[in-house]
Amino acid sequence: MAVLSSMSHASDPSPLQDFCVAVDDSKSAVFVNGKFCKNPMDVTADDFFRPGLNMAGNTSNQLGSAVTAVNVNNLAGLNTLGISLARIDFAPYGLNPPHTHPRGTEVLALFEGTLYVGFVLSNPGPNMKNKLFTKILHPGDVFVFPVGLIHFQFNVGKTNAVAFAGLSSQNPGVIIIANAVFGSDPPINDDVLAKAFQIENKVVDYLQSQFWWDNN
Repeated sequence: MAVLSSMSHASDPSPLQDFCVAVDDSKSAVFVNGKFCKNPMDVTADDFFRPGLNMAGNTSNQLGSAVTAVNVNNLAGLNTLGISLARIDFAPYGLNPPHTHPRGTEVLALFEGTLYVGFVLSNPGPNMKNKLFTKILHPGDVFVFPVGLIHFQFNVGKTNAVAFAGLSSQNPGVIIIANAVFGSDPPINDDVLAKAFQIENKVVDYLQSQFWWDNN
């Protein structure tokens, strides 16, 4: 006798924005992914096209890096497709600082230069620390940063570096750790940060007074 069983799995779709506050008035509402759909009769090839990734980003900044993102906000045809792309330019010793993408895994391919890249494991087990996974990349190398984990890329070479990254969301989001912690608006309470980082309040005040560059 064969016993047949079936299981059904249901879950909410992953959100494509930081939050979606419920509202009863449909006139002031947006879809959960933040975008309405264009009438198919009005769609053209230009809705799926964006030029410009052959142009280097401006790396003349404090970080020495520039991210040129291609996502649903500047390529409308990506809506609902679950992917996006970015070009990342690095000056010599330029840094794409520790950050996370809350809604997307990133796969990065290096085209020029030499990068030191890595990510930090979350939720370590007993007797474990937040393990760091790193690699030196050369042209043609590929590295994956799992969704939501803190990661970085640093140009360790004396020449410019160029990388392209694909992300598994049309709007993966980005949280630059230093900017979010020390550059939030309004600022996080000094006592919170002083205790969290085990530093004096005056150090927190100094860090919060700095200009935290956003390379995106």
